Amino acid sequence: MEQYGEGCAGAIARRKVLSGLLLASIIPAAAMAQEPKFPTEVVRMVVPYAAGGATDIVARAVVDKLGERWGKAVVVDNKPGAGTTLAAAQVARAPGDGHLLYMTTSAHTISGLLYKKLSYDPLKDFAALTLVAKVPLVLVVRPDMKVKTLDDFTRYVRENGDKVSFASPGNGTAQHLTGEMFNVTMNTKMVHVPYKGDAPAITDLMGGSVDAMFATLTVVLPHIASGKLKAIALANGTRIEKVPDIPTFAEAGMKNFEAATSFGVLAPSSLSQPLRERISKDIRAVVDQPDLRKKLVDLGGEVVSSTPAEFDAFMQTEYRKWADIVKRSGAVIN
Repeated sequence: MEQYGEGCAGAIARRKVLSGLLLASIIPAAAMAQEPKFPTEVVRMVVPYAAGGATDIVARAVVDKLGERWGKAVVVDNKPGAGTTLAAAQVARAPGDGHLLYMTTSAHTISGLLYKKLSYDPLKDFAALTLVAKVPLVLVVRPDMKVKTLDDFTRYVRENGDKVSFASPGNGTAQHLTGEMFNVTMNTKMVHVPYKGDAPAITDLMGGSVDAMFATLTVVLPHIASGKLKAIALANGTRIEKVPDIPTFAEAGMKNFEAATSFGVLAPSSLSQPLRERISKDIRAVVDQPDLRKKLVDLGGEVVSSTPAEFDAFMQTEYRKWADIVKRSGAVIN
């Protein structure tokens, strides 16, 4: 009887071990079955500016790598207009399945401060995925303007009052608000001229239709090198290795004047948390590839590659920063 009992107990123990192993193999399989397949169709990256601008350049560099990683087509969808709010509204209304993403800039948070009747909330209606990069702004002027330094430029603007204009890629952009910040700081009256993207703004600046621009360094680098635009000062804490001859505003005598265009990826707020984490991880993986990092650095950028939580915190900080500038400058949509 004792031997029989030991054999029975051993068999029961073996059955328990086998059951445990079987259960362990089933749970991951079930979890995998519940995870939605992604992507199942073409993924579109909406860009709120015309093709050829800084945001478009960064977006295309990222989507090329994502397409390779996902084995599906990832394309850029340029939707300029209304200070990025047309594109943002489209994304906010889209299904949160990950197939519509948004390459955003600082203008996204600023728009909520300048436009009073938006159909969306720039913070609550979007899921932050990752901050890709930041690129400092640089003050550039038309090639025939007889100024070389920041002092020269400031003197020129004061002498000519509201006859001096500055371009931006749109209302509510960091470039727009930086120009307004310059007006407040230096007691000048430059007139803002908004465009639908960097490319048309820079074309008119080179042609002399407008006088100046606080431009994203990325898009004006070749024009500075060719002499088609004159660089006056860089709105950054330090000089940039790519353009070591351009002084910072601080070096030129204007302290605490820093501004940058940030590039990050958002999705509709209804995106599930698992998919949010996965897409963020994939974007960060491609951004961290040496060739893409080099490309962004060569464009004058600083690669960031943040987590969703870090990007969300950054957007909150940006909102507070630009809210202060809007209040001080009295900036309005024109």
